[in-house]
Amino acid sequence: MPQFPSYADFLARLDSLGLFHMDLTLARVEAFVARHGAPHFPIVHVVGTNGKGSTATILHELMRTHGLCAGLSVSPHFITPRERILVDGAMLPEGAWARLGACVLAEAEGLGLTYFEVLTAFALLAFEDAGVDAAVMEAGLGGRYDATSVLETDLTVFTPIGMDHMKILGDTLEKIAQDKAGAMHPGGLAVSAAQDPRARAVLEAEAAKVGARLVEASDVLVYDRVAGTVTPGRLAGSDDLHGLSVRPMTGLRLALHGPHQGRNAETALAAFHLFAARHGLPMFEDACHEAFARVFIPGRMQFVAEAPGLPRRMVLDGGHNAHGLKALSDALVAENVRPRAVVFGCLRDKPVAEMLPLVRSMAGDARITAVGIPGCERALGAEELAAMLGPGTAAAPDVVTALNDLRDAGGPVLVCGSLYLLGEFYTKHPWLLQRGETPGGRED
Repeated sequence: MPQFPSYADFLARLDSLGLFHMDLTLARVEAFVARHGAPHFPIVHVVGTNGKGSTATILHELMRTHGLCAGLSVSPHFITPRERILVDGAMLPEGAWARLGACVLAEAEGLGLTYFEVLTAFALLAFEDAGVDAAVMEAGLGGRYDATSVLETDLTVFTPIGMDHMKILGDTLEKIAQDKAGAMHPGGLAVSAAQDPRARAVLEAEAAKVGARLVEASDVLVYDRVAGTVTPGRLAGSDDLHGLSVRPMTGLRLALHGPHQGRNAETALAAFHLFAARHGLPMFEDACHEAFARVFIPGRMQFVAEAPGLPRRMVLDGGHNAHGLKALSDALVAENVRPRAVVFGCLRDKPVAEMLPLVRSMAGDARITAVGIPGCERALGAEELAAMLGPGTAAAPDVVTALNDLRDAGGPVLVCGSLYLLGEFYTKHPWLLQRGETPGGRED
């Protein structure tokens, strides 16, 4: 059995597998689950293009405030893989990573698991070790051939599906949706956020094909973020959904910024109602209030007012495709935030041509600085990206250099375009990964 004296030793072994190495087949993970045994705790699987991490995190908080010991598996991470796997809202100690990592690699010997597959297997062992009551697991990429799709799930949750990872999943929305739809299990239950009609048609066809039940989140309940209210949907009280019951709620205030987070919260709350109905769990309005009020996700329209050596006001957002940047743009308008400067970096395999007009629109007359992402082989170079953004765009080798040049920008500086870009930023400013929005981060 492999032995890792420290977390750093396990991390070195994990890194040797290659963060971006992918082999889209399920045989290796299927073999691991067959060898180890299927998990004995219920799993909610979150699949989609945008809003997966937010929806999964909100759902995790709802489980916790209702008294469950819950596991959460999300991706990617900003600084350390420990961010990807939480138990009851907390990262595992480094010693647990060394111990459980050795167990995973011993059980996986000869299977050739990839980086993400090792972390999926690690999550299963970590959740078992902690004795969780339930777990929320976010798909890494796609659905049909994602490592997490091997697991039998209580519920599949679809967030909005859009154009992303086209070289891997397909060059049309229908092809991408078909891959995501493959996460549904025969006879299973799935709930979906509102979708583009083309994606919705694909999900419905796949559900019919495998005999799964697919319901719309808004048919379970409707959350009005502005009013803070929840009203039952048309399926509330449905006998074929385990006697689903939805009671009206008021004063439900979400800590996350942006109209799109209201939609993610609606999907998560609908999913939790379905999960609770299936398991006979009581639903408490005050627990929902607590979950919505305390949820925190770094890098999702995160406001930073004061930080040493940085521009006085900043907005950090990891929107990494056209859909994500459109949500950010709408959120800036809704909250009356007008950037004085925009720092943008992105990956080469994203729909860059669709993203650039959104960046220019958010900037308006403000300065745009294109930046590279050192250490990320998939990133566009700063000079190349600046040329694509057009005349007047500055270029900087990295986000740290760009922000140093913008310390006296005199207004909100927006940093956006990639979670990997934010990862580089947080490496220099790790305290900003913690809860605690500082006031004064907006421009009126």
